Amino acid sequence: MANSGGYGDANQRIDYVFKVVLIGDSAVGKSQILARFSRNEFSLDSKSTIGVEFQTRTLVIDHKTVKAQIWDTAGQERYRAVTSAYYRGAVGAMLVYDITKRQTFDHIPRWLEELRNHADKNIVIILVGNKSDLENQRDVPTEDAKEFAEKEGLFFLETSALQATNVEASFMTVLTEIYNILNKKNLAADESQGNGNSASLLGQKIVIPGPGQEVPAKSSMCCQS
Repeated sequence: MANSGGYGDANQRIDYVFKVVLIGDSAVGKSQILARFSRNEFSLDSKSTIGVEFQTRTLVIDHKTVKAQIWDTAGQERYRAVTSAYYRGAVGAMLVYDITKRQTFDHIPRWLEELRNHADKNIVIILVGNKSDLENQRDVPTEDAKEFAEKEGLFFLETSALQATNVEASFMTVLTEIYNILNKKNLAADESQGNGNSASLLGQKIVIPGPGQEVPAKSSMCCQS
């Protein structure tokens, strides 16, 4: 069970930190999606993101407190050098395109390939068609995106950062799936250790390496003490 909760409490105990990255072409609305989710804000005069920024929001999933650390970077080619540090430690990703610009959807396979080349193989991915409020300007049929998502094994939702449509749902889909995968791994680990020597991993944080730090030897989905 997931509870989206509030927008953070500095004194709140954190059980897990999940790093989620936003990727896609420039001007598809990644920063607006981030602002809507992290602060419930939308700015009509938003400028292109330069480099990398991230926001956090604390939520409750299945009675555990999860801090979502959402990273956003520019989609322009000249910023692509940031990729290795940007993807490192990510356990979730949102592939974002603009439903009014077919080219941004046509570039999604390239972004997906880059993501899979740099990120953990177990990363949870959702395809997001943003700007659903501009239905009269639609250039990407919903069925095209659904078909692609099904073929690639991705979650899929259309969102409007302007109207706050499905933004919460898209993040909660990713975060809840990450939690469920982690929980299954914890249970499997407990069972493999036997009843007499089981050590629960719940209540420990997932280590999220920052830029320039080494990736832990274990999968980024794995808990560390």
